[in-house]
Amino acid sequence: MKERKEIENKYKANTSGLFESEQNFLEEIEKIEKEIQEIKRFEGHLLDNAEILYEAIQLSEELEKRIERVFIYAHLINDFDLSEEKGNEYYGKAFKLYQAKILLTSYMTPELLEKEYSVVEAYIKEKPELKKYENMLKEIYRTKKHILSKKEEELLSQFSELASAPEDAYSKLVDVDLKFEDVKDENGNRVELNEISHKTLMESQNREVRQNTFKTFYKGYKSIINTTSELLAACVKKNNRIAHIRKYESAASASLDANNVDKKVYTTLLESIEENLSTIYRQWEIRKKVLKLDELHLYDTNVSLIKDYEKKYSYEEASSLIKEALKVLGEEYSTVLACAFTENWIDVFPNKNKRSGAYCTCCYETHPYVLTNFSERYGDVATLAHELGHAMHYYYAAKNNTYCDYNYTIFVAEVASQVNEALLAMHIIKNTQNKEEKIFVLDELIKHFKSSVVRQTMFAEFEEIIHKKEQNGEILTCNTLCDTYYGLNKKYFGDNIIVDEEIKYEWSRVPHFYYNFYVYQYSTGYIAALKIATDIFNKKENALENYIKFLKLGSTLDPVASLKVAGVDLTNKETFNAAFQEFAREMDEFESLLGSE
Repeated sequence: MKERKEIENKYKANTSGLFESEQNFLEEIEKIEKEIQEIKRFEGHLLDNAEILYEAIQLSEELEKRIERVFIYAHLINDFDLSEEKGNEYYGKAFKLYQAKILLTSYMTPELLEKEYSVVEAYIKEKPELKKYENMLKEIYRTKKHILSKKEEELLSQFSELASAPEDAYSKLVDVDLKFEDVKDENGNRVELNEISHKTLMESQNREVRQNTFKTFYKGYKSIINTTSELLAACVKKNNRIAHIRKYESAASASLDANNVDKKVYTTLLESIEENLSTIYRQWEIRKKVLKLDELHLYDTNVSLIKDYEKKYSYEEASSLIKEALKVLGEEYSTVLACAFTENWIDVFPNKNKRSGAYCTCCYETHPYVLTNFSERYGDVATLAHELGHAMHYYYAAKNNTYCDYNYTIFVAEVASQVNEALLAMHIIKNTQNKEEKIFVLDELIKHFKSSVVRQTMFAEFEEIIHKKEQNGEILTCNTLCDTYYGLNKKYFGDNIIVDEEIKYEWSRVPHFYYNFYVYQYSTGYIAALKIATDIFNKKENALENYIKFLKLGSTLDPVASLKVAGVDLTNKETFNAAFQEFAREMDEFESLLGSE
């Protein structure tokens, strides 16, 4: 794998929009460290009058904007090379500043809640400049019964840095310290096994390569399973304790309420999976038949069903394909999207010690940034389209809202990204003259439904089970975690596939389990995105206009209501069932194309 310095600059994200130099970054940290103490002067006087309330919130917001800029810069520099001490130091400085802001402003919410919202309403009428903070203030009062006293909030905020320790340690362990044994590819060449090469090798047409990769990969995770068990158990304990302290019935309830999402959405998702297991199992029957296997194993679930079909995409080809596929989203969308490629919003290729995977991050006062590890497969093209969906959502939200209203909740965060992925696939299926490519992409859509809806819901159920176990006094041992996860795999895959024992270690490779009930939103996000993308692609009346309205909302509406603007009602079980019907239709088309060969 290349060193970062060997990557051409045109393929690296340009962070100069955040800070022109590292010196500017360090100078800004010093300035903020001196000025941040100013926020304490409002303590005990926050609601004395409208002017003081406005000054306090405005100062807090300005500090937060500046710290956001510092944090995003440090986060990117660190992730470009996790082994670089300078990046680690920068991230540490930024995180410390972020934590200081939390601590110094911890008095504000409890102090606000000492009085009724009617006092704040009167201040907004008296001082119209406060109007721009109205949504934020209403949100604070919405969760009033879960806010602690001023002293308790201050104490809790002092431990916030420690709360992220399991996640931070896990990241270092998996991204830097974990090493795998080499494996052989189809040609007998030894290949360095890592998260990047694993994806390619598991799609090999050579079953022996897939089997060996599968076993070697999870042998690596087994070697650290005792450590990852301790780390995840500590994270679960932390989530449960904080939920209890804040008077929630569970960590799941706390997480859902933080995003103003009714738990009915979560339970309806789990119920819809239960009711549609037969549809989920059907894909394994198809796969077993096409691959002509007596037994289907887990390591057979990602290989393309189009034998000898392989298409590589250069980054430039991927860029052109994405831009063409997303023209359906309108001229303005396409114009801004082009800037992502021409203005170096994207850090494209893997390099030694770069953070694995892909993500998009955003600073309100600059353009979004995308980090990927592009390796020329269709999946990498889809991932790039996915992260650019996040970027465009951030862009529209930031351009159309004040700072306090732009940052939409996590619940809707996966919608725009999944819309892009779906539109990319639909575009290829419609326009390609290559029947094999059409079958390949349909197969990818079927696998994507499995990974985004079925797999993520299984993750969500795993989270719920282990949190309940810990909450009920059970010790989360290594065996408890592994056995629970293995049992869920048996349930979600069914009897038409051999659930290999090694899969019980898979939970230890999932960083999202440290995000406190995040994963279910991939499922709900994809279900929402599937409807939006289908409506737009089929040119349903007002579908595009409503979607763009949704992208512009930021956090001005609660997330379930904002999706209704885009034409999706996640409180209605029929929305979930419709997604499974579309999944079945994709399998019908896939089988029809195969049968016509």
